[in-house]
Amino acid sequence: MDLFRVLNLDGLSHGLAGLSMFPYFDTAHYTVSVMALREQPGALEVARRSPFACWFSSMLYCFGGGILSGLMMAEAPIAPLSNSINVLMASVICLCLCCRYLVFYCPQDMVYSCTALFPVRLVLTGMKEVTRTWKVLGGVAEAHSKYKDGLLVMIAIGWAKGAGGGLISNFEQLVRGVWKPETNELLKMTYPTKITLIGAVLFALQQTQYLAIQKHHLMLLYTVFTVVNKTSMMLTGSSSSPFAPIESVVHRTFFSGPSPSFTSENKTSVVKKGTGESLNRAAVPETSKAPGFSSKTAAHNRGKGSPKKAKVQSESTETESCKKSD
Repeated sequence: MDLFRVLNLDGLSHGLAGLSMFPYFDTAHYTVSVMALREQPGALEVARRSPFACWFSSMLYCFGGGILSGLMMAEAPIAPLSNSINVLMASVICLCLCCRYLVFYCPQDMVYSCTALFPVRLVLTGMKEVTRTWKVLGGVAEAHSKYKDGLLVMIAIGWAKGAGGGLISNFEQLVRGVWKPETNELLKMTYPTKITLIGAVLFALQQTQYLAIQKHHLMLLYTVFTVVNKTSMMLTGSSSSPFAPIESVVHRTFFSGPSPSFTSENKTSVVKKGTGESLNRAAVPETSKAPGFSSKTAAHNRGKGSPKKAKVQSESTETESCKKSD
């Protein structure tokens, strides 16, 4: 793009595209991932009670994207661990670079206290966001090599590889003996899952040439966007997604439907009205529906006089009979 040449960003984008994630960025990714696991409720108890379950959960957090994308591509889910260099690096990080073992078992929690310092964690989180670009791009490129025109397949694989740790979080919880189906990422997506999905869509469109931009330029734009967004959220202490206003407008426009409160009020009024009518019908005796009932009742009521009138009529009758007898 001419804009990148004008701003002298073309060389920067090429340099970023050629940047290796080993070992520093991968170390940051593993560190932040295991710290996130450690901060889950009950994770420390599991680490003390069952170190193997803690280690397995850590593997799912660190390599969840590769495991999930391998399953979706009908490949071995342990493929991310098949490279002996990666396994060795993970083992060294596990024991020496404040990941996994040292995060959970270091005396007096010194390693976690150091990595949890805000400036350190801010840098590590920014480095982890850089690895997200490479994971998403790797998933999209892998799917494109097998499915040239499979746009949805590219998006799905890129999304799985970049946010697999969150997408398989329910399975990881089962390893720790926790079952919370309401935390499913598909029901309530977190910020990393959303930003990864956006990246998968962008890189898939670029791979299929629907998006007219060079790959290294898109890598630079997406990396800067993710790093700036995440670090700004940490600096401001905000936990809400920056896409929340757009999501709200889209949801109200296309997916909200009728208001639940309005519908419930209508249903309540209809039920009350129907109940009142049924009670009124029950209060009226069935004989009142007969044709001659009203006339018989009126005649019966006319035949009945008040007590005083009945007494006067009886006295007058007695007086007349006495007069006749006299």
